[in-house]
Amino acid sequence: MASNVASAANSSARKDSAIEPIETETMRRVARRLIPLLMVSYFAAYLDRVNVGFAALTMDKALGFSAAIFGLGSGIFFVGYFLFEIPSNLILAKVGARKWIARILLTWGVISAATAFVTGTWSFLGIRFLLGLAEAGFYPGIILYLTWWFPSAYRSRIIGIFMTAIPISIVTGSLISGQILRLGSWGGLQEWQWLFILEAVPAVILGIVVMFYLTDGPEQAHWLRPDQREWLVARLAAERSQREAIRHYSLTDAMRNSRVWLLTLVYFGQNMTGYGLVLFLPQIVSRFGVSVGMNGLISALPFAAAAVAMVLWGLHSDRTGERNLHAAAACFLNFAGLAVCVLLQDPVLMMIAIILAQMGQSAIAPTFWTLPTAMLSGTAAAGGIALINAVGNLGGFLGPYMMGSIRDATGSFSIGLLAIATGALVSSIVLVALGHDRRLEAVPDASEDGVRVAK
Repeated sequence: MASNVASAANSSARKDSAIEPIETETMRRVARRLIPLLMVSYFAAYLDRVNVGFAALTMDKALGFSAAIFGLGSGIFFVGYFLFEIPSNLILAKVGARKWIARILLTWGVISAATAFVTGTWSFLGIRFLLGLAEAGFYPGIILYLTWWFPSAYRSRIIGIFMTAIPISIVTGSLISGQILRLGSWGGLQEWQWLFILEAVPAVILGIVVMFYLTDGPEQAHWLRPDQREWLVARLAAERSQREAIRHYSLTDAMRNSRVWLLTLVYFGQNMTGYGLVLFLPQIVSRFGVSVGMNGLISALPFAAAAVAMVLWGLHSDRTGERNLHAAAACFLNFAGLAVCVLLQDPVLMMIAIILAQMGQSAIAPTFWTLPTAMLSGTAAAGGIALINAVGNLGGFLGPYMMGSIRDATGSFSIGLLAIATGALVSSIVLVALGHDRRLEAVPDASEDGVRVAK
């Protein structure tokens, strides 16, 4: 995995200028040092966030949950996430990524395991709310952290590589979860309870690893040679100066900026679509008449394809330097794939449409996050990224709730898929209208007079 990360990190993003050996060596070393651990950590985060979808296959019956109650409980995670997101990211910017990310991992691991002991509706809603509080700040914290290490020309592909942890966790988690649910009761606990307990263990272990392994910033990176460390610090400082010369945002400016809020709308729409699908996909597949074990395999297919799409789309965006249209096209593919499901009855055709939709869904983030990180820096970046993620993730509450409510009212998952697909359509339209100032990501050249934009 590390060699693939390094290879992608060293792909040229600039056809018109040669990359110096020190840049190649530095970015390779940074990618190999940081990305595998961050990917594994996000793998654990996403697994603990969505494994409730598989637990529902037996948990709903055991606890007497309707589809609407399950959707509400799945989505209420994002309410807790929303409330603590901005404070969490500001704390991370102040105390450093190493301590704060370790804290996040440890607390959500414990709370995720505690989900095994819910006894009814209110305890289920409460524990999912607490899980959202515990995990708040992890994802935007990582996005912020990557801006401390990777210049703009590398960010789309690096975010794409990092975010392959999502489809990998769903593919692997689908297979593992399906097998755990086949174990039956043991030690006085039911299979869905063991699912929550066993899949929470990696988060606790990783919290300890992060505390001792992660480095807060390039200035403390003693695993880089002095010349590599100096180059990276200077390059990132030059990009920040160039960005702030065009427009410098304070934290208050970022919170009031209309572009930031429109990006928040984009993120809300794509989360509404994405989580509405992922949390109900095992139940959709179960209606095809397959076994629990086969359900895990089939449910994994869209995310296996999505992992490839995510990396290639991010790499293409870096090579061309184009951002918003890449993100818009991915949103539209997501919309089209789900919307067409309302016309399909054949399970094979429906799965093909869902695979295409998930490829679009997964390809959004690598290009989307280059848009706010190109315009914001410092505390404004910490707050702005957290704001977009916090409010945007409320779409993760609305999507599952819509799916569950529509399923209860109509008996159809297809109509629910069409409803949640509108979020991705709105996101696509907003992205096309927004545009992007490419000057914000131009490669700076150092000169005796300061910084000038490379042409």
